[in-house]
Amino acid sequence: MNRRAFVTGVGAVLAAPLGAVAQQTSGKMPLVGLLDYSAPDTARLNWWKTLREALHELGYLEGRNIRFEARWAQGRADRLADLAAELVQLRVDVLVTGGGESARAAKKVTTSIPIVMATGADPVRLGVVESLGRPAGNVTGVTSLSTELIAKRVELLRELVPKISRVAVLSDGTANALLSVREVESAARSLGLVTQSIGAARRDDFDRAFSTAAREQAVIVVASPPLFTERKRIADLALKHRLPTVVGGREYAEAGGLLSYAVSYPELFRRAALYVDKILKGAKPADLPVEQPTTFELIINLKTANALGLTIPRSLLLRADQVIE
Repeated sequence: MNRRAFVTGVGAVLAAPLGAVAQQTSGKMPLVGLLDYSAPDTARLNWWKTLREALHELGYLEGRNIRFEARWAQGRADRLADLAAELVQLRVDVLVTGGGESARAAKKVTTSIPIVMATGADPVRLGVVESLGRPAGNVTGVTSLSTELIAKRVELLRELVPKISRVAVLSDGTANALLSVREVESAARSLGLVTQSIGAARRDDFDRAFSTAAREQAVIVVASPPLFTERKRIADLALKHRLPTVVGGREYAEAGGLLSYAVSYPELFRRAALYVDKILKGAKPADLPVEQPTTFELIINLKTANALGLTIPRSLLLRADQVIE
């Protein structure tokens, strides 16, 4: 069973009747820009499909009263600003971003076009909103709380492997990821764990990264679009080096990661559609509080645990939303 719930106060602000015909404030068909830091693999395409389906339920029919223009950075942070600029030059009515780095890049390019985050770490610490309750600028949307969940993931790792003392932290080295790395280091220190930070931004970095990680006893994978794209490779290398992995997203666990504790990303994109709807009907991003998820999914890959020779504590299995066998 998936346990998903979101802040009800914000939901009330954004609520709109299903099936309602979208009201356009001008004669032109609204153009929605989609900016994703990652590559268009099956999972991420499904997230964006969820956003489009949610807009369809709100009365938006692609080609009739709404258009979409997508840009993919393929995991390259250096491409985000240029891609965001392309969408701005197309005069999109709303720019929806996937990933905190995408939101930062978009905000640097435009301070007037509304930006809706469909996912991302703490937008206050990233500098894209003034506060969650009062964004103040042209950015609002949904946060995945990816940094705030780090402490819980570290606790779950200790529960999973009680005798662990050393942990590798795999990240892509971006500003967004470094927030999470610091959270891991802080949470690990509180449990007496020593951490080793390892960067991997490109596909040819991973063999070297895991050769270094092999000196440790487990790996915590920081949530980021470049690493998400390589989740199967990460899972395979972790298994090759006999390293338990704790990750942020069910898709990692489905690819072979040992344990995931995170939000449901398709649900975040569904919630982001409500922001797009409100903004197209005249609402200002500054007046729409950033929404935070309040419940999360614990996914355990029992097949991977068996391959690593690990016995999952019954207490963890009973709390899991899904056990992959």
